[in-house]
Amino acid sequence: MEKCFAFTPTQSSACHVRSRCHAPAVVQRPFRALVQSPLPHGANLACRTVAGDRPQVLETSNGNGVASPSAPAPSAPTVCVPEDFVLAPGELSLVDRTGLNLPDDVFRCFGCTQPACQGSGGCAANQWRFQPDGYLRAILTARVYDVAIQSPLEEARKLSEAVGNTVLLKREDLQPVFSFKLRGAYNKMAKLPAEARARGVITSSAGNHAQGVALAASRMGCTAIICMPVNTPEIKVANVRKLGGQVVLVGESYQEAQAAAVARAAAEGLTFIPPYDDPYTIAGQGTIGDEILRQVSDPDKLDAIFVPVGGGGLIAGIAAFTKALKPDIKVIGVEPSGANAMAISLARGQRVALSRVDAFADGVAVKQVGQETFRLCRQLVDGVVLVDNSAVSAAIKDVFNETRSILEPAGALAVAGAKAWLKRNGMKGSTVVAVTSGANMNFERLRLVAELANVGGRTEATITTTIPERPGAFKEFIDTAVSSDSDLSVTEFKYRYSAGSTAQVLWGVAIRHPEQLAALLERLNAADMTSTDISGLEVAQVHLRHLAGGRARSYTGRIEDEKIIQVVFPERPGALRRFLDVVSPAWNVTLFHYRTSGNRESSVLLGVQVPAYDEGRFTAALNALRCDSGEGFSFSELQGAVREVFDQFIQ
Repeated sequence: MEKCFAFTPTQSSACHVRSRCHAPAVVQRPFRALVQSPLPHGANLACRTVAGDRPQVLETSNGNGVASPSAPAPSAPTVCVPEDFVLAPGELSLVDRTGLNLPDDVFRCFGCTQPACQGSGGCAANQWRFQPDGYLRAILTARVYDVAIQSPLEEARKLSEAVGNTVLLKREDLQPVFSFKLRGAYNKMAKLPAEARARGVITSSAGNHAQGVALAASRMGCTAIICMPVNTPEIKVANVRKLGGQVVLVGESYQEAQAAAVARAAAEGLTFIPPYDDPYTIAGQGTIGDEILRQVSDPDKLDAIFVPVGGGGLIAGIAAFTKALKPDIKVIGVEPSGANAMAISLARGQRVALSRVDAFADGVAVKQVGQETFRLCRQLVDGVVLVDNSAVSAAIKDVFNETRSILEPAGALAVAGAKAWLKRNGMKGSTVVAVTSGANMNFERLRLVAELANVGGRTEATITTTIPERPGAFKEFIDTAVSSDSDLSVTEFKYRYSAGSTAQVLWGVAIRHPEQLAALLERLNAADMTSTDISGLEVAQVHLRHLAGGRARSYTGRIEDEKIIQVVFPERPGALRRFLDVVSPAWNVTLFHYRTSGNRESSVLLGVQVPAYDEGRFTAALNALRCDSGEGFSFSELQGAVREVFDQFIQ
């Protein structure tokens, strides 16, 4: 793998990039990692190249950090691996304002073959987009309010207090289809000739754009065909049909559905409605920028607007309006770290295609940004912030705590990006807007979001610890962990007996600040209980926590005299230590499986070795903890057919 370094005699880049970008049938070009801060006058940025490739020297002699390529790049699309472009949390990607100006990056309407549109200027029918006030006029005259509302701009008071800045939420999740997408769809359709609307429209989408087109078509009285992948969740298909769209399930992926839609549009004379890459779609989304500047109390005190980025239509529209009137306001894009097509494209000065995308934030899971959206973003956007899935989940929780509304992951991107940028830059007293772009959340995803939210908010840590495998070690471990810190609360515990001298524990703990976690790990490691913070491993949050605590590692197979008991645990400080004071080390704990539920009580699966001769004493100990004694515990031993089922997996 070729690594590429950006450097000057006095500065080094904070952006870490490993190049696996490649274009078909051409020599691999190394990725250009560009320095974020301004460079000294006359300094050059040089990238190391592989043998036989053309050198890349980025001229910045004008002192503004703008890159200029020394030769044209190949026209074939460059394919990049998203994980190879890395930014620190809150760091802005650099924007190559000059770009490579490749023919494939010039906007033309879908399927256009008009000779006049094949030149370097692209679409000949929409030359107004190159005029200085072209998009400003288009946005001010956009038709969106037949279907859209002017969404409120609300201060997130709790979040603002937590970050020491004023965070305003632009609530596009409150639109009739719970997403901003209907603005662009309706404006595009409203600008069509009447005869084109009469023939009908067609689009491809698996989500919010489909609902926007269906609603717009129903209001205009025209036919809308929506091509959706065959694996689209039924709830989304039903919503589109409810809004009047004619759903056609075709293809295994969005790309296949789009290809089918474009082919049918050409065959039947239908108009294809792009989800983002169209001047009128962009103008429709740009009305959000108009509303923000009208709604904010003092635009001169607005520091930045954070916008989620998928194909780029939303941020292109907001930037076009905002920069025309208030160029000092930063317009910052936010992308998932696993779907960062715009960040990479802006840094390279050309549109790239991602080799794959992380679909957690499926509303922005786009492999390649639009042509016109890229042109506008390259000119106007201040940069892109990348956030991981746990940070997005934490932002969903933040907005829920403020509004009791549940955003979809794409809808919470801007909030996550704003938090990261404010923290990285040490901002205090600033005012920023985050566009909450959608709330079409699948109910089944809530569990994963809840698991990731506390980790992303740095309020919970997931830890692995090695403890001695002997009676009483379990209690010693808990005493060491929490005895000197009464604020620590165990949120999860996965342990299973091991026949060796040590056993592994996967557990979680609620934390208030990083120093608290550091002190905890120091205590445990000093006590020869080797502990590691694995909070940053998303795969551990998604999978490992559900795999830990499985079969016992015993020389004889079954664990002798083992009882498996379901314990209803009161969720209050000190409950775990109170329980262990009674049970351990009097009896050997062989299984402990617990995850906080957010309720007043939670269920624990407990394994404990109780010899037959000690049954009476053990029963008396449990009775001391039962509900009727005021402790709030209850116990139910797994027996018969239920125990047989569990033994298939834990013995």
